[in-house]
Amino acid sequence: MSANPMSVVRIVDDDEDVRNSLKFLLEAEGWKTQVYANADEFLEKDNAMIPGCLILDIRMPGTSGLMLQNRLIEAEYALPIIFITAFAEVGTAVMALRRGALDFLTKPINDERLLESVETAVSNDWKRRSSIEHSKKAHELVSLLTVRELDVARLVAEGLSNKQIAVNLGIAETTVKVHRTSIYRKLEVKTPLEIFKLLER
Repeated sequence: MSANPMSVVRIVDDDEDVRNSLKFLLEAEGWKTQVYANADEFLEKDNAMIPGCLILDIRMPGTSGLMLQNRLIEAEYALPIIFITAFAEVGTAVMALRRGALDFLTKPINDERLLESVETAVSNDWKRRSSIEHSKKAHELVSLLTVRELDVARLVAEGLSNKQIAVNLGIAETTVKVHRTSIYRKLEVKTPLEIFKLLER
């Protein structure tokens, strides 16, 4: 993917030269950036609603990169993280990756590798946010159903016929047909498979 103008690449590093270097590289490729000198500044000022990713230094005075990662996990702030460090610490890298970091790069950073990681991270963040929005939409649509319609919808999703649903619920087949029509309209779907997917969300 090319640089997404709706995304922001956050850079958190206590080294001003590193911040400026990364900012220059990314903006030259069309990315919007936001730089922070430390983790606390990031936590205070960053807008979690804006998609993107986080380039994060491991070793910083005060709150370290790993500590910030833990705080973001606790806050359920799932911004993809690309760790950078001047030290090749295998144990630290493994720990960071196990906790969900996308990549772990050693300084001096390979520009091409970093740009590839940023593209992947931002793409992943957009997909995650899109999935969340679809889930919210699904819950909103399902909430429009009455209790009886929800009962019918679950059986429709299982592939049962109107007659089978009527027997299962102890209601008339014509009533099932009425409910079924209402369900399709409210859920904005056309097939039992679509109903199944909505209920699964």
